[in-house]
Amino acid sequence: MRRLITVRTRPAFALVALLMTPLLMIGCAQSPQILQVKPDIGTDLPHTGSGQEIALSVVDGRRSDVLGTRSGSPASTSTIRVPAHDVIPKLQTQAEQALRRMGFSPVEDGSANATLTLTLADLSYAPVEADAPLLDAAQLQAVLHAQVANDGGTYTGTYTAKRKQSFAIKPDWDSNNRMVSDLLSNALRRAFSDPELSRQLKD
Repeated sequence: MRRLITVRTRPAFALVALLMTPLLMIGCAQSPQILQVKPDIGTDLPHTGSGQEIALSVVDGRRSDVLGTRSGSPASTSTIRVPAHDVIPKLQTQAEQALRRMGFSPVEDGSANATLTLTLADLSYAPVEADAPLLDAAQLQAVLHAQVANDGGTYTGTYTAKRKQSFAIKPDWDSNNRMVSDLLSNALRRAFSDPELSRQLKD
C-alpha cells in the first residue's frame, strides 16, 4: 500500500509544480520597476557667462511618471516608473552645475534679471513597433523644454534625446536605470550646449 500511495502521489506533486512554474515566471516578468536615475551633465560645456545671476526652476511636465512597460503591452502591470520627487531634484542639481560651469550664478528667487525654466516634458520607453507582442526592442525618448526670460524677451528651446535598444533578454533594473540615466544626461547636454540658450542667458 505504501508503494502504491507513493507512486500516485509523486505525479500529483509533479503536476502541481508544472502548473505553478509558469505562474511564478509570469509573476516575476510582471513585476514593476521604480527607477532611481542618475543624470550627469558632464564637464564639456561652453563658458559664456561672467557671473550673471540666473533664477532657475526645474518642473515636471509629464502626464505620468510611468515611462512604459517591460512587456511592451500598455495593459501590463510590469510598469517602469521614474517618480517626479526623485528625478526633478536631480535634474535641478545638474542644471545648477551646468550654469556654474558655464560661468553663471544660479539662484532660486526671482530677483535675477534672467530666469530659466527647465521642464521635463516627456520620458518614454516603448516598443519600436506598436503591435509587437513582446518587448525585444525599445525606443527610449527624453524631451526637455527650456524657457529663458530676460529684459530682451523670451527664448524657448526643445531638446530631444532618443535611443533605440535591442534586447536578447528583457533588461533588469540596473540596465533600465542606466539607459534612462544616459538618456536624460544626453538631453541635458543638448540643452546647455545650445549656443542660443547661452546667448539669451548672457544678455
